[in-house]
Amino acid sequence: MHWQQKVWNLIGQPVGISLTNGQGTSGVLCNVYGGKIYIIEYLYQSQFALKHFDYGMIQDINPFPTCQSQ
Repeated sequence: MHWQQKVWNLIGQPVGISLTNGQGTSGVLCNVYGGKIYIIEYLYQSQFALKHFDYGMIQDINPFPTCQSQ
């Protein structure tokens, strides 16, 4: 499934994002608006950053897997 079809169900969830330049990032998907996605990413201590990525920069978006109980 293309990422643009599944992205709406992932708002508010932790996601991993593959970028077209070969890099990746992760965070909580906050919004999808105006040809961009917005995620909150943890930086350090109690600092977070809101980042945005144009649709053209995104190769894929996937939800984090659930934790397996030990």
